[in-house]
Amino acid sequence: MHETAPIAFITGATSGIGQACAETFASAGWGLVLTGRRQERLEALRQRLGNSVPIHVAALDVTDRQAIERVVDSLPAPFDDIRLLLNNAGLALGKGPSQDADLDDWHAMIDTNIKGLVTVTRLLLPRLIAHGEGATIINIGSIAGHTPYPGGHVYGASKAFVEQFSYNLRCDVSGSGVRVTDLAPGMTVSEFTEVRMKGDRDFAERYYAGTRALQPIDVAVQALHIAELPPHVNITRLEVTPLCQQWSPFTILRNG
Repeated sequence: MHETAPIAFITGATSGIGQACAETFASAGWGLVLTGRRQERLEALRQRLGNSVPIHVAALDVTDRQAIERVVDSLPAPFDDIRLLLNNAGLALGKGPSQDADLDDWHAMIDTNIKGLVTVTRLLLPRLIAHGEGATIINIGSIAGHTPYPGGHVYGASKAFVEQFSYNLRCDVSGSGVRVTDLAPGMTVSEFTEVRMKGDRDFAERYYAGTRALQPIDVAVQALHIAELPPHVNITRLEVTPLCQQWSPFTILRNG
């Protein structure tokens, strides 16, 4: 099985959706290149999943272009034949109004959610195109990319970029056999909110209280479905939300 296992390259694999994708794809027989900033978590994943599928791990901060180049250039066989790129690494920081936001937080989101994603994509594109039919890029976007909310500022804007970049990328790789999908989750329980609030677990618990939010596995199952579709099928965008997350009417400011 190891010789023929398709290879998925997953960024941000050490928690949340990325980790769930690693587990889900491993259970489906995929070989994995797992990257993330926390080496100890990558090693734990390799120990837990590596008995059934081939796994290569590499500590990686997607904001470091030279580090990405080293990881991509040093991929050993069979991990250099990438069939799937899953751009999952990303973050939100802060939830207050723009006028109170920390500019460093804005830059960190741009560096990770936009620059990191495009750098990984560009450096792996030749390998995906060389793989040809069946190769897939899944960019983890967000419903925040086109549904504004107070405090969404740069995070929402960065996910709008992910959506449009996915569309434009699909145009450019037309005819190569490479498929591109923007997979856009809604409210999902993970470390994401705790990171956003800089370690405030109480806020995260209050945010999810009384909800039946998505679990990371719910998104991972959709990613596997996209990756294993017949090669002539391309899901351009897939938005996934929990039933409890609904739209609200417009806010009307009166006499203001």
